[in-house]
Amino acid sequence: MTPSVFSATTITQKRTGLMEQGLGAESEAEKAALEKALLPPPRRALPQPWQSPPFPNNEYQGYPLIGVPPDTTIWPFMQAIQGTWLSDLLNGERLRFYGWINTSGNLSTSKHSNIPDSYWIVPNSIQMDQTILRLERQVDTVQTDHIDVGFRATLLYGIDYRYMTAGGWYSDQLLVHNLLYGWDTPEMYLDVYVPWVAQGMIVRVGRWIACPDIETQFAPDNYMVSHSLLFTFDTYTQTGIMANIMLNEQWMIQGAIEAGTDMAPWYVGAIPTGMFGVRWVALDNNDSVYTCLNNINNAQFRYFDVNGQPSGHDNFNYIVSTWQHRFNPQFFTKTEAYYMWQLNGVLGGTPSIGPVRSFGGGGGITPTIPGLSSTYGVVNYTMHQLSKRDYIAFRNEYWRDEEGERSGFASTYTSNSIGLSHFLTPNLLIRPEIAYFRSWTVPAFDLGTRKNELIGGFDVTLRF
Repeated sequence: MTPSVFSATTITQKRTGLMEQGLGAESEAEKAALEKALLPPPRRALPQPWQSPPFPNNEYQGYPLIGVPPDTTIWPFMQAIQGTWLSDLLNGERLRFYGWINTSGNLSTSKHSNIPDSYWIVPNSIQMDQTILRLERQVDTVQTDHIDVGFRATLLYGIDYRYMTAGGWYSDQLLVHNLLYGWDTPEMYLDVYVPWVAQGMIVRVGRWIACPDIETQFAPDNYMVSHSLLFTFDTYTQTGIMANIMLNEQWMIQGAIEAGTDMAPWYVGAIPTGMFGVRWVALDNNDSVYTCLNNINNAQFRYFDVNGQPSGHDNFNYIVSTWQHRFNPQFFTKTEAYYMWQLNGVLGGTPSIGPVRSFGGGGGITPTIPGLSSTYGVVNYTMHQLSKRDYIAFRNEYWRDEEGERSGFASTYTSNSIGLSHFLTPNLLIRPEIAYFRSWTVPAFDLGTRKNELIGGFDVTLRF
C-alpha cells in the first residue's frame, strides 16, 4: 500500500498533526512545513507505476524491493493507541502492529467441493478465510549510510491455512488431520539491509511468501477473490536464506538456498534447494519482466512414512516469468507463465493421511506416476481503475496438468473471471466476482463428477 489509504485521509492526518504542533498555515514558514509534510517520500527506484489504493499494490512484481520507501500507513489499531505508552514504544522502535479479517461466500454449480479451485473450496457457503495479526519493522532501503535491520511476523487463522501449510510448520493440522480450519505463521523472517553492496542488498533469513506470483496468499494483496489454477499448484512459502541485490533502478537480482517447496529445513522431506531471480523495469516505466528459476534440485518426490503410514511431499521444480505492461496509470496488464516438472511424483501431489472430508483431501498417498510429470500454463490479469475507490479486474487462464500430478486429474484447464473491487471506507473492502472453470479432458470438479464449474461470490476485508 502507499503511505495513505486515500490521499485525502493522509493529508488530513498530517495537517492535523502539524496543527497539534502549533503549525498552522498563516506564515511562509508554516506553509513550507505543511507542504514538506505532504510531499511524497523519497525513493531511489523508478516512480510507482500506479496508485494504491484502489489497487492492492503500487509496484511491479518482485520483492523485497530496494530503494522503495517503507509503508507508513496508519491502520485503525495504531490510530486508536496514539498518545499511549504502547504507541510510544512501537513508534520509537519503528514497529507496526496491524491485521485484518477476511470472510467470503460463494454460490457454485458444484455440490460437494469446488476443488481443484482453491480458497473457495466449500461450495454454497460462507467461510472465514483468514484472520491476520502482523508485527513488523521494515528496513529503510532509501537511505545509503547505514545498515538497517527489520523483521516480519505474521500469524494467520482460517480456512486459507490449507494453502500456506509447509511441512514442519505446524503441518499436522493438514497433512495428518485434514482439518478445514487451522493456523499458521506463513511469514517469520529477519531482514538485514546493507547499502554498500551494489546499490543495496537485503539478506532475508526465515520463512517468506514465494516471490514470483501475481497472486499472493494474503487477501488484501490480491486483485481478485478467487485464484487461478496456475497459482493454486505452485510454491506458497520457502524457508531458508535469500539475498536481493539492486544493481540500478532498472535491475534487481536475487538468489536463495532454501529447504524445498513448502518445507521447513527440519522437516523429514527437506532437501537443499536453490532459487534464482532477475527483475527488469523499462526506463519509461511502462514494462517490467520478472523471471525466477524457483526450487532447483533433483526434483524427486520425497517419500517417507508419517505415523507409520506411507506418505511423502512434493518436490517439484519450475521456471516462472511475469511480463507486466502499463498502458497508463489506470489501465495495466500482467501475464505470468511457468513450466513445472517432478520425477516419480504421486497423483494429486502432497498427500494428507487424514480422513477424507466432504470438501476433499485426505485418505493417504495416491499412486506413483513413474518418470517425469509436467505441468505448465499461462494466466493474464488486466485491471482498469474506475475511481479512487474502485477498479475492475479480468483474469483468463490456460493450464495443463499432463499426468494429473498436481490436480489429481490429467487434463487441460481454462478459467475466466471478472471481479470488482470497491472500498466502502478506507478500512473496509468488498469484492464481488464471477468465475468459470473448465476441465476439457476429464471431469475434475466436484470430486471428479463435473467438467465445469461456475462460481459467483464475494469477500469482505476489514482492516484494523
